[in-house]
Amino acid sequence: MAAYTPMIQQYLTVKADYQDAFLFFRLGDFYEMFFDDAIKASQELEITLTSRQGGTEERIPMCGVPYHAAANYVEQLISKGYKVAICEQVEDPKLTKGMVKREVVQLITPGTVMEGKGLNDKENNYIASITSFDDQTYGFAYNDISTGESRVTLLSKNFDEVLNELAVLSAKEVVVASSFDGELQKKLRERDVLAISFEDNSSIDMNYSHLLKDLNQEKLKTAIARLFNYLYRSQKRSLDHLQPVTTYQIHQYMKIDYYSKRNLELTETIRSKGKKGSLLWLLDETMTAMGGRMLKHWIDRPLINQKEIESRQSIVEVLMSYYFERQELREKLKEVYDLERLAGRVAFGNINARDLVQLKRSLMQVPFLQQILQGMKNDKVNQMAELLDPCEEITDLLEQAIVENPPLSLKEGNMIRDGYNAQLDQYRDASRNGKTWIAQLEREEREKTGIKSLKVGYNRVFGYYIEITRANLHLLAEGQYERKQTLSNAERFITPDLKEKEALILQAEEKCGELEYELFTEIREIVKEQIPRLQALAKTISELDVLQCFAQVSEDRHYVKPQFSMEGRVVVTDGRHPVVEKVLNAQEYVPNDCIMDFDREVLLITGPNMSGKSTYMRQIALIAILAQIGCYVPATEAVLPIFDQVFTRIGAADDLISGQSTFMVEMLEAKNAISNATQNSLILFDEIGRGTSTYDGMALAQAIIEYIHTQIGAKTLFSTHYHELTVLDEELTKLKNIHVSAIEHQGKVVFLHKIKEGPADKSYGIHVAQLAGLPSDLISRANEILTALEQSDTQQAAPKTEAVKVESVQEQPAQLSFFDEPKGVKKQDLSSKEKRVIDKMKELDILDLTPLQAINMLYELQKKLK
Repeated sequence: MAAYTPMIQQYLTVKADYQDAFLFFRLGDFYEMFFDDAIKASQELEITLTSRQGGTEERIPMCGVPYHAAANYVEQLISKGYKVAICEQVEDPKLTKGMVKREVVQLITPGTVMEGKGLNDKENNYIASITSFDDQTYGFAYNDISTGESRVTLLSKNFDEVLNELAVLSAKEVVVASSFDGELQKKLRERDVLAISFEDNSSIDMNYSHLLKDLNQEKLKTAIARLFNYLYRSQKRSLDHLQPVTTYQIHQYMKIDYYSKRNLELTETIRSKGKKGSLLWLLDETMTAMGGRMLKHWIDRPLINQKEIESRQSIVEVLMSYYFERQELREKLKEVYDLERLAGRVAFGNINARDLVQLKRSLMQVPFLQQILQGMKNDKVNQMAELLDPCEEITDLLEQAIVENPPLSLKEGNMIRDGYNAQLDQYRDASRNGKTWIAQLEREEREKTGIKSLKVGYNRVFGYYIEITRANLHLLAEGQYERKQTLSNAERFITPDLKEKEALILQAEEKCGELEYELFTEIREIVKEQIPRLQALAKTISELDVLQCFAQVSEDRHYVKPQFSMEGRVVVTDGRHPVVEKVLNAQEYVPNDCIMDFDREVLLITGPNMSGKSTYMRQIALIAILAQIGCYVPATEAVLPIFDQVFTRIGAADDLISGQSTFMVEMLEAKNAISNATQNSLILFDEIGRGTSTYDGMALAQAIIEYIHTQIGAKTLFSTHYHELTVLDEELTKLKNIHVSAIEHQGKVVFLHKIKEGPADKSYGIHVAQLAGLPSDLISRANEILTALEQSDTQQAAPKTEAVKVESVQEQPAQLSFFDEPKGVKKQDLSSKEKRVIDKMKELDILDLTPLQAINMLYELQKKLK
């Protein structure tokens, strides 16, 4: 260290505490970076890498960015998952003889962004923390520092629940202890978490202890304390906008795991990873940023409490019946800015005068919103009107204090209204009168000297001056002015009167700027005291915005109010896929019914590719989700149970990061559903078993269907091209066959997209290939091969392929592992195919069968399929 210059020594001392962040080290008008930071930043930001002498023989790598433009560079680094420590001068250089003291004043990370392009208006920016306890449970807490929202829960020993919560939140950063398990950290990185940070202090601090008063478990307090300690340590400023911490349990909401959320494209599409084409895109008719964020939250966490769902429905129903009032409501909501984040910036200290004007304009809309709601003559809507707090004191203060169009910078002045402060008015009067005197002086001196080009000017270095061009200097009398500055083509002068007036004007302007800033900070502190009121108002407006959004979409798209069945019945008449219906525009979407009850728990769906099987399955899930967030649904009638969970296996995708094949991903998703589903769940399985050999796949598919039917009893839609499975309805009493109809016309297939009872007779695969535009020679050859295979199959196969009936067998003890050798069956008695199927089931661990059941089932199945 001693070999470096004092400045580099200071840099290295500060950098030692921020090894995982870029250190923006303030030197004059630039933030400088050195050593490895400089090399990496020059690459990431595409800025010039230079070097400087640092006290040693080797030159030190260096790069920098202007401090006034630093925000753009910080945003670029944060968007790539990096952290940036802002190191400022904390002493006045004019008052310091030696090295100016510098300290990190803020650590900006992906999860602690407060402003700028890094924040999406209609998305929360969550940072989460995970605390592992001795009993192998996990404390899970999260916060959006821009809004102050904080929640905490306890999760089971299964780390997948933690991963699922992170996926639901789209958390940008995770805070853990430095001793947190390395394998689990690897899993976090695989889930696209931008940053992992460390905080070992989980003790409660007085700064935020009042926010934890509603937490009744020490584990919950410890979990949120770790997160808060990290926030206070990294942000180094007031976080008075943090709201009281609320608890939640994941079983309070419909559980939709990471895979199902992705497969159903609830908030983003699989291909583009964007919002367009998702359910969120379809629904988002919100008029405010905070309403948009709440809509996403509701989609991520549908309700399972029927009373709460019906409460939302009732308000949607009222809003639909008052069309003109709803349109007026939407117009007023459009004028409401982001109250949640404005309140956060007030507490954070980075709010400006324009933000306060936005706050005032937003609050001015509240009385109009109240008036509109009160005119709807409904108790629940009227109660919501009463919750809208106009915060008149804040509105009046901002109206009296802040000009309508203030400058962006707080240092420019001219943001406080005339008449708000008497002292400020005096300074302004002195400054304005002085400038009037200057203008008068210019006119008088032109007349005295006869020099029409004479001008009185000002700059920050020399102050006020009289400027005369060299060509006119001969018109001045000797000693008429005092020379101040010589230019190439002019001279600048000053007079005693001008000097005196200059002192008066500059003193008034300096004091005016200082007083304006003091007054602004006073106003900000007054507003800060009202943050809880502003946050409560923001929450009510957000809910109102989402509910009017539901009413708007439901009316525009002809949705109906769903009813709920306590008997587990599903009766959907003329159901439609909401997103596909919108995308089709003028094209007619073919609606379909869905009937499920105690006698129809599993629907086995057959039919051609491209005929609409996957769309039909997805639409049932989306209708259920829409119903449970309180929205109307795309159908002419809908009676639904309240589902506790939705599981899907739709589509094919490799998980390359984890090194898992398409088939492995398929089996893992199947395992997740089978392991966690209850009789109150909804399962959608599309083409299970297609990623392996025919017999393997068919065996797995049948075993999964039988297990769901017999062991779980969940409402299940199972689509397949294994037509041999359609005979399962003869053995499984609660399974029914349905199919998507298609007809052949002049050698071409015509998809009718209509669901009908019974199994399909064929898959039309070659017809679909023809529609895709494969070469005609290839299509002809495929038909020849198909004919030959069908003839061969007819000659060799039994007249009818029956479903396997698993006879009742003597069970092994419940503790017996799936991998144990069962009694009565020896491995050498099994064929290679049987061994292969059993090994695959063993590898994937997807069925909770005793070994004897599994082998008997597969043995019998293989005999039949041969």
